Amino acid sequence: MCRRVRCPTVTCVTWKPPLLDTLIAVAFVAMTVAEAVFSSKVTSPVEHSVVAGLAMASLAWRRRAPLVVAALVVGSNIVVNPTGDFTTLLSLVLVCFTVGAETVPPWSHVGIAGVFAVFMGASILEGFEPSDLAAGLVFFVGPWTVGVVTRGRIASAEEAVARAEQLERNRELEAASAAADERTRIARELHDIVSHSISVVTIQTQAVRRRLGPEHAAEARDLAAVEATAREALAEMRRLFGVLRTEGDQPLALAPQPGLSELDRLVRQVGSGDMQVGLRIEGDQVPLSPGVDLAAYRIAQEGLTNAIRHARATRADVLVRYLPDRLDVEVEDNGRGLSRGRLANGSSSNGVGHGLVGVRERVALYGGTVELVPSSSGGVRLAVSLPLREATT
Repeated sequence: MCRRVRCPTVTCVTWKPPLLDTLIAVAFVAMTVAEAVFSSKVTSPVEHSVVAGLAMASLAWRRRAPLVVAALVVGSNIVVNPTGDFTTLLSLVLVCFTVGAETVPPWSHVGIAGVFAVFMGASILEGFEPSDLAAGLVFFVGPWTVGVVTRGRIASAEEAVARAEQLERNRELEAASAAADERTRIARELHDIVSHSISVVTIQTQAVRRRLGPEHAAEARDLAAVEATAREALAEMRRLFGVLRTEGDQPLALAPQPGLSELDRLVRQVGSGDMQVGLRIEGDQVPLSPGVDLAAYRIAQEGLTNAIRHARATRADVLVRYLPDRLDVEVEDNGRGLSRGRLANGSSSNGVGHGLVGVRERVALYGGTVELVPSSSGGVRLAVSLPLREATT
């Protein structure tokens, strides 16, 4: 590997080969020196050790400079091993594999062509035999082909990893965008609720103030101040959220925000098609704050929407359970169930189900819990719990 070392005045670059390549080079150098010492075919042990030994030592950098190392090994093989008796010929097998694995066309083809041409030229000079051609194809072209295939598989694996990472980033961006859109929608709906409440406060304060007689002049002034403050707060809120009401081409919502009182109508509407929908309400119904009432309705609505559009269910059941300290809303279907693509945050790899992100946003707003699990019928069960302490205090 290339290791950069910061120097006081300049940036120095030193190459430190991998440990495995270093060990391979040491082994080849050792075999070369042993040949020079013990083989009777070596005419000059010093020349053999120096020329072939240096070439074998360069194998440590074969992956950093494959063509240069190939040239050194081929050259040493011509000088000290023209008859193909020694280790330098064996090292060409490793060099050919490295050229195929570490270089790209056209340099990869240039490298194997050079090695093969030199080998065949030496065979012709020494007395060509048909087996020499077969040996060249098996021991040089064969390893080179394996190297090319290995390089292709590594590249494909890296591309697959890169695509997976990009898809993951895209899913995160889609989930973040869906959450931002849902927060805008929630803010728009809460603006309607709060504006209505402030308007009611203003009207009731004005009505009380007008019923006071002259003997309650001080109280009338206080109520007038409350009325003026409420009107100012309402005006400021309209300015603050005005952009939410006119963003894009979304029309102005004139109908009042729905609540659980509209849930029966929603169930009848959804169940009018091919899907059967059941509704069950348990517990003693208690008055809910407008925000919780709206959130519960939207959660049930999203659960049914998910069952129709994404789960392709034929049956869905909605349960609303009133408990002393919380409100439970459950939607269970018999659809396709939880696929591998659907994530814990409610999004999915195929781009559907982002409405469940909105469910989590609404539940988090009121400090509740949400659970998306397989149902007993093989579909999906969306279970939400909303605390009622703030709603009833």
